[in-house]
Amino acid sequence: MKIAICASIDFTYKTKEIADKLLKQGHRVEIPFYSRKILSGKISMEEFLKTKGESGDISFRKESEEDLIKRYFHLIQNSDAILVVNIDKKGIKNYIGGNVFLEMGFAHILDKKIFLLNDIPDVLYKDEILAMQPIIINDDLNKII
Repeated sequence: MKIAICASIDFTYKTKEIADKLLKQGHRVEIPFYSRKILSGKISMEEFLKTKGESGDISFRKESEEDLIKRYFHLIQNSDAILVVNIDKKGIKNYIGGNVFLEMGFAHILDKKIFLLNDIPDVLYKDEILAMQPIIINDDLNKII
């Protein structure tokens, strides 16, 4: 199965861990653009987080030669499913941020399977997430079929 992993860039190292496990299971995997840059050493996590903290990540988006939102739409379009890495962040259990929520919407509209690593967070848009009928795998990657 071809899986696009959707996750906050803050979760890059967890995303890598999950991607490696999925690859060992025989899946093909895509990870976020800036996670790949961090993992390849082209940018440091510290630099990314510092810039994001000072002015958001818009400067990184402007540096990219392509529209990163459209890029991920096309990756999702050419995948069988997405896996949302939703772990704790900003005091929110099982965090799903704006960009990942948008990617979930793309997957839903494209009739792709939506897997959540953990339960749905208690956020204002919880009903919208429920309406997408995600499959919650409770950190068990073997449930991705």
